[in-house]
Amino acid sequence: MSRPPSRSFGWPRLLGRGLLTLAAVAFLIVFLLLPLTAVFVEAFRQGAGAFFDAISQDEARSAIWLTVLVAAIAVPVNLVFGIAAAWVMARFEFRGKSLLGAFIDLPFSVSPVISGLVYVLLFGAQGWFGPWLEAHGVSIIFAVPGLVLATMFITLPFVARELIPLMQAQGNEEEEAARVLGANGWQMFFRVTLPNIRWALLYGVLLCNARAMGEFGAVSVVSGHIRGLTTTIPLEVEMRYNEYDYVGAFAVASLLALLALVTLAIKTALEWRYGDEIASHAPGGR
Repeated sequence: MSRPPSRSFGWPRLLGRGLLTLAAVAFLIVFLLLPLTAVFVEAFRQGAGAFFDAISQDEARSAIWLTVLVAAIAVPVNLVFGIAAAWVMARFEFRGKSLLGAFIDLPFSVSPVISGLVYVLLFGAQGWFGPWLEAHGVSIIFAVPGLVLATMFITLPFVARELIPLMQAQGNEEEEAARVLGANGWQMFFRVTLPNIRWALLYGVLLCNARAMGEFGAVSVVSGHIRGLTTTIPLEVEMRYNEYDYVGAFAVASLLALLALVTLAIKTALEWRYGDEIASHAPGGR
């Protein structure tokens, strides 16, 4: 008479799974939650009054406004670029396609500081186009346009890289069917393509916006650190910290941390509310 197979082999697997889960949770607590909590603790160390005084100063308000302005320009531009790049990469075969994909990924591999220096080389006073720009009264470096250009470069891949694999996996059968039924290009895009990519598009925009508001290296190079004119929130945090205004630095930094939490909350809420619909439009979900 044969004996039933032993189930004891399951305990080591469960134990290993539990240890891995515990290690992952501990890692998140130590390297993510504790630093994030420390930012808010330091921001309110001297009370709510000191916190609101710090973020209501003219320099802080200017930094907040400039950060929002830069993101409001860079994100829509990269939204349009991301859709166009994803459309080209997913729908067409052409010579140099892999090179285009490499260019899209270039900001991921280039240091933000290097990208800032490139813009200084191009548009600075001693740069390639600097003398011509100065002669025509155009300021890019140490001005808002330089911040926008640097931020656009750094955030360029986020929307495109969310859309390209999804559009490649979905194929173009529905678009071809719409074309056969008489839809023009805009109708096909707004009624077929956009509904199929809207969740990936939204994720890409959220990530792009969070990176645009939190970018430091590139904007630090092209800004000139002109207080009240070219300092974004990350630069304001650095300047206050270097001035030993720790409460002010952490108070302003908490705004960026809050932005990250809001972005995560929106993403989680969308996944919870529209989880089934998101899954149906994911690669392999249909």
